[in-house]
Amino acid sequence: MEKQLRALLRGFPAVADIAGTRVNWGAHPQGQPLPAVILRVISDVEGHTTNGRNGVSAARVQIDCQAESYGAAKLLARAVRNSLTGYRGGLFQAVLFANARNGREGGTDEADRPFRVSLDFFVHHTTT
Repeated sequence: MEKQLRALLRGFPAVADIAGTRVNWGAHPQGQPLPAVILRVISDVEGHTTNGRNGVSAARVQIDCQAESYGAAKLLARAVRNSLTGYRGGLFQAVLFANARNGREGGTDEADRPFRVSLDFFVHHTTT
């Protein structure tokens, strides 16, 4: 799911126009320019029936949209949200928007901290 979700986000024109290929899992590479998208799996629950695993997993994925200004982070977040909400295709059965929050990254110097808009999505995907 991770590889496919990264490729999917990179392939959306609205996201690529803002972030280019800067879509990564876990962290944004140090020294690379912003804006960027950082993906994190918050939870991933595999589905089961009385006969065992059903081949479907329900993940909660946090997508952080980072930029040098709040406006730029918000613009990227809107592009991600509008492109990804309701997506179905390939191994993705449904990608559903859950919630959003705003903030800034931690750091020693406030002027160096990028702005962040975090989006959470429920990602229902096949595992087989």
